Amino acid sequence: MSILISALVTFLVVILVLYLVNMLPIDGRAKQIVQVIVIIIGVISLLRLLAVF
Repeated sequence: MSILISALVTFLVVILVLYLVNMLPIDGRAKQIVQVIVIIIGVISLLRLLAVF
């Protein structure tokens, strides 16, 4: 059960960071690069929680 809660918290943090990145006053290309980096870090974190790595 704690794995599920941890995965949910990780997912919510990724969503929150993506929302905050969208609020930043930077150009579109840099914003897209930051979004991809955040998504990759979020996926790696979820895979670690699920003991894939």
